[in-house]
Amino acid sequence: MTLLVTGSAVLCGEVERIVAAAGGQLRTAAGLAEAAPFWDAAAAVLVGSDIRGLPPRRRAPAVLVGLSGDGESLWQLAAAIGAERVAVLPDASVWLAEYLSRSRAPEAGGFVLGITGGCGGAGATTAAVWLAQAAARHGTSVLLVDGDPWGGGMELVLAAEETAGLRWPDLAGASGSIDPQQFREALPRIEGFSFLSWPGTRGPHAGMDAGTVAGVLDAARRGYELVIVDIGRGREAQRAFAWDCDRIVVIAPAQLRAAVATARLLQDLPPVETALVIRRGAGAALDGALIAESVGLPLGAIMPDVRGAAAATELGRLLDTGRQGNVRRFAAAVLDPGGDPG
Repeated sequence: MTLLVTGSAVLCGEVERIVAAAGGQLRTAAGLAEAAPFWDAAAAVLVGSDIRGLPPRRRAPAVLVGLSGDGESLWQLAAAIGAERVAVLPDASVWLAEYLSRSRAPEAGGFVLGITGGCGGAGATTAAVWLAQAAARHGTSVLLVDGDPWGGGMELVLAAEETAGLRWPDLAGASGSIDPQQFREALPRIEGFSFLSWPGTRGPHAGMDAGTVAGVLDAARRGYELVIVDIGRGREAQRAFAWDCDRIVVIAPAQLRAAVATARLLQDLPPVETALVIRRGAGAALDGALIAESVGLPLGAIMPDVRGAAAATELGRLLDTGRQGNVRRFAAAVLDPGGDPG
């Protein structure tokens, strides 16, 4: 049974149609007091954007549902109440139907780790590649996802632009359920992991569609043990990818302006486990632990300053640097959060 908490007749009508299409049962409540007795027994709890809180001692709602006209307030509210996902209707109708179908018979799925930069040029793509490489080396099935359509194409960093397989534009218009096995077989591979990149060409593209991203991430979660998403810093990319992550790692250099930018970024991130990685470098001026304390995040690891890493990235040889011992130790600290951050 799905529980919907909203006083909005429009939202109620939208969700009723979606639940019916998904073959489920819906219980509606106009307010928190009415919803409280049924909250914990529901397979999924949906809260409308007109609801501003939670009943005492109840788990966070699975999805905050709103309408396209809700604007910025929808995402701010989702973070405030700890919603796991956001569905903007009617655009997300197909995704929500799939989500509710899975909630009735949940399958074991992989872990989605998001990597983002606290400021521009922080090294998020470098970290994401190193982590994918390290996890694959230990036998984990890994998918590395390029989440920035305006970032130039991760395939260039991997020197894999000639490697056959799907790229984001090939998936345009694909929404709803994507077969995870077929998806996995169609993706390019390098160094033992799969990747999904934006093309490293000058050709125009239309960016990302929310329905496509949702379908792809669902297939990724069902097809791989670990999905590492290099999240762009743009708001569109943050909303498309960050809200599907189980954990987020923010990369920032040890500099004052980076700390300020990171603190601002956190306001747009979903309420999931988030850790800070401090990147060492010649311009580092502040203590990593002090930065972590100032932005309110635990210090997850110290990212090494690898000599020649910038040049290696430009030449498509970043994977060569990932074999170094200090990089392996960094990756182990991020992939095993209980370890020593270094």
